Amino acid sequence: MDVAHCYLEGNADAVEFCPHELYRHVLAASTYTLQEGDQPSRAGSISLFNVDSEAARLDLFHRIDTAGIFDIKWNPVGECASPLLAQADADGYLRIHSLGCSSHEAKGFSLREISDEKVSSSMCLFLDWNPSATSITVGLSDGSVSIVSLAESQLETQESWKAHDFEVWTTSFDIHQPQLVYSGSDDCKFSCWDLRDGPSKLAFRNSKVHTMGVTCIAKNPTDRNTVLTGSYDEYLRVWDLRSISKPVNETSTCLGGGVWRIKYHPFVSGLVLAACMHNGFSIVKINGDKTEVIETYSKHESLAYGADWHRDVSFHEGKRNSTLVATCSFYDQLLRIWMPESDLKLQQDIVL
Repeated sequence: MDVAHCYLEGNADAVEFCPHELYRHVLAASTYTLQEGDQPSRAGSISLFNVDSEAARLDLFHRIDTAGIFDIKWNPVGECASPLLAQADADGYLRIHSLGCSSHEAKGFSLREISDEKVSSSMCLFLDWNPSATSITVGLSDGSVSIVSLAESQLETQESWKAHDFEVWTTSFDIHQPQLVYSGSDDCKFSCWDLRDGPSKLAFRNSKVHTMGVTCIAKNPTDRNTVLTGSYDEYLRVWDLRSISKPVNETSTCLGGGVWRIKYHPFVSGLVLAACMHNGFSIVKINGDKTEVIETYSKHESLAYGADWHRDVSFHEGKRNSTLVATCSFYDQLLRIWMPESDLKLQQDIVL
């Protein structure tokens, strides 16, 4: 069910609901636009919206212009009480913005940059926070991975290494073992690195399964042994970290169009939202070695890039399917808020 939509001032590539309790109505969306000419440039923006599902409204309350953005992520809920939004951009910078109260904004909130770090002369393509929000892993267009620390609102690059032969489209911390960092690249390799050994030591690498670039990696938040990968080859794969030579599901699951982003549901175990580039968005149920597409969404008319679940506590209260979804598509610059038609509570037990 469609709730609301709007058009951004640039090519839309990422959407992120704020996970912090008092700010869960806040949605961030970012853009990347290549401006060609004698002096080409990569421009971007971050827009903040107030999402009101009851009134079916999507209200813009803050926007900033930036360099072209490839990824944004809110800090995880934990030791840091205030919401921070990290930005990975085409100028090779990692930037941190703080969401705070403002008397000048209509909704009482504003976003201000509090720190930046020039990570590389190459482009920063992807980022992920560690569980304690003290470090960020960054994937770079030259095949490198960098670990950047955040302490007292200051960013500092701790380590960088040549992890892959081509662009690192994705990198993430293992949420159960944060000394491990995963990476995936255009070289078709899915790798894991151990940060306890410096320079970072290769823990494992699979270079035989993905037939095209590895674009996204997601650790199962409720199962320390399960991780997912998505690829340009259109397959969603389930891996058991105890046996990394091949995926759990031998046939894998073809979602079509290239699997660009995957997000586990914040409350429902085994439920995944996938952005599938040329094939819209899918909601997938995963149970052991079995995967099933339970719903697709095709209201976008361009590359399906950004996707996120709303962390709505009312889902716990027995209400009908109250989990909102935000999605965005690239060239048509479209942001949509919608509610799945499926009753998601029937798919798995709710994780409290």
